[in-house]
Amino acid sequence: MIGDDDDVAIGAITATELLVGVELARTRRRAPRAVFVEALLDTVVVEDYTLETAAAHAGLLAFVKRSGRPRGAHDLTIAATAVATERAIVTTDARGFQRLPNVTVA
Repeated sequence: MIGDDDDVAIGAITATELLVGVELARTRRRAPRAVFVEALLDTVVVEDYTLETAAAHAGLLAFVKRSGRPRGAHDLTIAATAVATERAIVTTDARGFQRLPNVTVA
């Protein structure tokens, strides 16, 4: 559960995923989904893809290439954002983030 004092943020790539959900929604679901996503994006901090994020992303990409255990591009971008901003990832699907160096999953 997220508390009132928790430092909540999402990466820009997560905003993309949410906005794609709006774009792909069936006509009758599009408007309410758009309202929800807009309210969420107005409420939480959206972390940019910065040079620090790019450096963390490069390290994670090199790690998965060396390990032979590929990961989804968006998952690695989310992980890199978390590393660069010193945050933990909160997710219901931790598989894409398991055993990545310096990545904390809550």
